[in-house]
Amino acid sequence: MNPTRRTVLLAAGGAALTTAGPTTGNAAAAPRATTATPPYAAYWYPDSLPAGSPGPGITWRSLKSWRAADDPDLAFNAATVPLAARFTPTPANPTARTGQARVQALVSFGPTSANPSQGSATADYYALTHWAYLDELVFWGGSAGEGLILAPNAPVVDAAHRHGVPVLGNVFLPPAAYGGQLQWTRDLVQQDATGHYPLAAQLVAVAAAYGFDGWFLNAETGGGNTALGTAVLGFVKELKALAAAKGQRVTWYDAMTVNGTVSWQGALTSQNQAFFQAADTMFVDFRWSAASLASSGTKADRLGRSRYDLWAGVDVESNGSGTYVDWDAIVPAGKPHVTSIGFYRPEWTRNQLPADRRAPGDFHAADDRFWTGRSMDPSRPDPGDPWRAPAVSVADRSTVTSVPFATVFNTGHGLRWYEEGAVVSDSPWNHLGLQDRLPSRRWVVRTAGTRPTVAFDFADAWRGGSSVLVAGELDQPVVLDLYATRLPLAVNTVVDLTFRSESGGVNVELAVATAPPSGPGATPPYRYLAVNSVNTRAVGQTTSGGTRVNSGRAEVRVNSGHPPTPLTPRADGTGVNPVNSWQTVTIPLTGLSGTAHALGIRLTPTDGATPVRWRLGGLAVRPDGTPAAPAARVTAAGGGDLRLAWNPAPGPVRHYTLHRLLADGTRRFLGATGQRAWFAAGLRPEQGEPAARFEVRAVGELYNASAPVTVTHPW
Repeated sequence: MNPTRRTVLLAAGGAALTTAGPTTGNAAAAPRATTATPPYAAYWYPDSLPAGSPGPGITWRSLKSWRAADDPDLAFNAATVPLAARFTPTPANPTARTGQARVQALVSFGPTSANPSQGSATADYYALTHWAYLDELVFWGGSAGEGLILAPNAPVVDAAHRHGVPVLGNVFLPPAAYGGQLQWTRDLVQQDATGHYPLAAQLVAVAAAYGFDGWFLNAETGGGNTALGTAVLGFVKELKALAAAKGQRVTWYDAMTVNGTVSWQGALTSQNQAFFQAADTMFVDFRWSAASLASSGTKADRLGRSRYDLWAGVDVESNGSGTYVDWDAIVPAGKPHVTSIGFYRPEWTRNQLPADRRAPGDFHAADDRFWTGRSMDPSRPDPGDPWRAPAVSVADRSTVTSVPFATVFNTGHGLRWYEEGAVVSDSPWNHLGLQDRLPSRRWVVRTAGTRPTVAFDFADAWRGGSSVLVAGELDQPVVLDLYATRLPLAVNTVVDLTFRSESGGVNVELAVATAPPSGPGATPPYRYLAVNSVNTRAVGQTTSGGTRVNSGRAEVRVNSGHPPTPLTPRADGTGVNPVNSWQTVTIPLTGLSGTAHALGIRLTPTDGATPVRWRLGGLAVRPDGTPAAPAARVTAAGGGDLRLAWNPAPGPVRHYTLHRLLADGTRRFLGATGQRAWFAAGLRPEQGEPAARFEVRAVGELYNASAPVTVTHPW
């Protein structure tokens, strides 16, 4: 089921996953437990537990008794990607503002209990990708029957951090009508003999150990009094002070008032002002009006706080981009923005899809509509669209600021797993932590002719589970903006493009801008560098995966991972890889210097107006390097279920891959993860093997893999 505003997911989720992660050192044996259990995202009650027994698949835990050293799932749940710095490029359109309204989202990525730590074996998942418009993500959930305090799972945090977005855990004290007990509020704000709040310190310790960025406090259990309100306020003040010392933040939800009762204000008033001042930001309940938001902004100004520290709640759980919103009360078109925006449950874009239309492509089409708007192009918003999408009002941000930078346009879920264009697992999967830094402006297409369709596509990929597909009848050159960047260029900087043409003839050029656009909505001042016009080889020439062919202007690699294969000649003499047709072309940025402000692609039809299907599988700006291998071990085993762990590989690591090595030499892909542990379920001896052998590799930013470390588990 989908949780409503006042309920929490109780449905159990599948725990099998498709990708997990490594660490550093040599393979070693280690003491291990007798059984291996699936890891799940963590959740707790403050202290006392409910009466009775938990339901199936639910574990009741006390936050007060939590210790990092005793947490068996910490290695699976700890994020590994630090919060990236980001910048605001020149806005994609004249109505998108910088330095005004920000966007927060409260998202339920799964159930409170049985929410897998490392993804699951389905592509049907809320794979959020529009991070460029977000300033804060809340890992929403909690229920009286499972637990009230949720720590975000690592895949969500890693994906958000890669795009520069902080993630908050959730503290949910539910109304009595939904099982809330006032004792749990008292438990949370209990004081020790010195007058301090021990659970405030516990919350900060959890966020530090798990690698996320603070807490969202939602106290909605009624029946309190002024004494309780005073205690809660003291708790919030101490939590913020402890959190700030660790680089964490606190957001307060407009529910409990200073007198300890619950009264949703829909505004910043004298009843919640003290909590707003004690916290970093406040989520204003949905019952706001244009007048109450205007007065709230004015009140924040008078308090010496930014009015944009107020998130005006917009409930989109039921109708998503069809929700009526008085947008002029929050982000008026011709005036300064009034407050920021707080979206409640934007995962509607997935949840509303019918059972027969829940493929990844269906989800991303709905999600693009929500974040970009009806035009599906942030550079040209539709003025008649009643849904004022974030791209219309809020300038996007980027974290692409250093070399090397690489992407294979992995959205964090897929129908299969690909390596170098070949399917190595035909199982659907999700693991948001494997998501690349993705194009933020989806999709800016510049052409004087017919606009093609551009989308993430899941029918083929170079690596991971997705690629960018350009499809349509091209009758004029088409420029596709990909990334706003701040990449320093050196004399030896090159760009690798991996692509394939499925139908129609196109000339491909790399677009590089070394200066920003002249103003919001303007085209970057691109310089166009030839790509596939340099691919001509002698008919019959051979190549193998990774072999480089010197063309005199660009370096061409036809990647297959297979033994040398004769290239199939075309009428124009260009060689085509007969295995999967993916090409990697290396383009030197000769004559360019300073900073790359934008990267894109220009496609020009070569056969007149003709239907074209052209697929982009990867982009890298380098030079490169190869990471060191991790050191792995089995930490728990029971039947065919195993837990593996490893130390972190030295240097920057994108993620780790795991394979099973069979007796006949076959390598079977098990998964990938950014964490330093992996759970493998349902393994059995094969081909008479006395022991199972596993290979763990560290994968760098440029998708270059380390040498494997082998771990053996006797049956």
